[in-house]
Amino acid sequence: MNFRHDALYPSRRSPVLAENVVATSHPLAAQAGVAMLAKGGNAVDAAIAAAAVLTVVEPTGCGLGSDGFAILWDGQELHGLNSSGAAPAGWTPERFAGRSEIPFRGWESVTVPGAVASWVALIDRFGALDLETVMAPAIGYAEGGFNVSPVIGALWQRGAEMLSEQPGFAQAFMPGGRAPRAGERFANPAQARSLRLIAETQGRAFYEGELAEKIAAFAGEHGAALSAEDLAAHRPEWCGTIETGFGEERLHEIPPNGQGIAALMALGMLEHTGIRELEADDPQALHLQIEATKLAFADLHAYVADQAHMTDPTVEALIDPVYLKARAAHIDPARTQDHGPGAPKHGGTVYLTTADASGMMVSFIQSNYSGFGSGVVVPETGISLQNRGAGFTLEDGHPNQVAPGKRPFHTIIPGFVTRNGAPEMSFGVMGGPMQAQGHVQMMLRCGLWGQDVQSAIDAPRWRFVAGAEVAVEDAMPETTRARLAEMGHAIKVEAPDSAFGFGGAQLIRRLPGGGYAAGSDPRKDGLAAGF
Repeated sequence: MNFRHDALYPSRRSPVLAENVVATSHPLAAQAGVAMLAKGGNAVDAAIAAAAVLTVVEPTGCGLGSDGFAILWDGQELHGLNSSGAAPAGWTPERFAGRSEIPFRGWESVTVPGAVASWVALIDRFGALDLETVMAPAIGYAEGGFNVSPVIGALWQRGAEMLSEQPGFAQAFMPGGRAPRAGERFANPAQARSLRLIAETQGRAFYEGELAEKIAAFAGEHGAALSAEDLAAHRPEWCGTIETGFGEERLHEIPPNGQGIAALMALGMLEHTGIRELEADDPQALHLQIEATKLAFADLHAYVADQAHMTDPTVEALIDPVYLKARAAHIDPARTQDHGPGAPKHGGTVYLTTADASGMMVSFIQSNYSGFGSGVVVPETGISLQNRGAGFTLEDGHPNQVAPGKRPFHTIIPGFVTRNGAPEMSFGVMGGPMQAQGHVQMMLRCGLWGQDVQSAIDAPRWRFVAGAEVAVEDAMPETTRARLAEMGHAIKVEAPDSAFGFGGAQLIRRLPGGGYAAGSDPRKDGLAAGF
């Protein structure tokens, strides 16, 4: 394994090497995680402390009304947790009759929030500290305030322009009638009180107590379907992981309803191409990855939904090596193509990662979906609600068709890599449809091409959009763009900060002699820290 750091791409950062590490998209969250490790806590305590702080300091990406997923190595085995929420009991297809799609904002996009339940489930099963200790930094920042960071300040302004009329939004997030600017102080005492209630009741207040009652009452005021019974019914699921291999490494993802399966499909197809003979930034290597992603996404959008509703084809059929080899045969090494779904046989988000000296590693993600989510904020609570219901389709008979108690298709996915059964890397790339594509790019850069975690993060990214269209960062060399265009790709150049289209990555990789290397994305305000 090559751990040189030759600054292959423009960056002001180096990987952080330490025995205990935290990498998040915000420095205050990373420091909160490190503080828990210093108190004697473990990687789970650090992850939840960071996650709670992020709901305060990065409300543009997550909140108390988010969903959450985790992959965790406990020192001996791997665990997967799905705490995404289901549709309200009142969400029948008939409720949305006459619409072409689920609303993207407002109450009719809100499903049951699961992030708080994920915190409690992780702490209960694996934490070394109590929830009140772990949530203290978040309570402090909500109550006492914090200085808004640069990237978040810009995203906050965008969100305010779109969402100021949504119920409760302006009251919570536009003090003085506008979004706070970078460097300005912002406090959210209502959220501090909610965080304290969550900590004191082990999350029960959110799902069956005072906070649940306020959420349900506000929903009722606006004619929304979300009820106290829907909240009380939520249960996180210890779901394990699904996986596929590339060489000696195996990529692990949470099973659907998430899009992680697309990363597995693309990687499984790339095993059957000539990508191993190419360098990391060779246009041909990028072409093969793009084409494999296009094939995977064609299947993703046709077949993937809440796993309980995926019967034809099954999850196992979609990642079957024989099927993926057949799909790989559709890749033309010289030319881009449009791809439809195959026919397998039966057979604005925040991501963080932590690791400790005992060997525990956590890959965790939580999200409101599209910046500030639904835009709905429950008064006197600071609870901003996700818009994950927009992930459903109204297409009759589709496996992802909206239905009561069903989980919608999700974009947020934590990633984890093992080698010969041992933990290798915990990582994620937040950012909507960028996430599965980002997992493939990080996996190959670190594993196949031996780049260190910070170089893999810094490298110019690409993002398949639709048809022949591929967005690339403006840092990608013009010669590379020109070669991709010659292959038929419709190249669209975007700045890294353009609506956060290329995501934000956090990576932690084990070092062969002990300890870890951690990297954090310069596209965000984040930080990798450790000791």
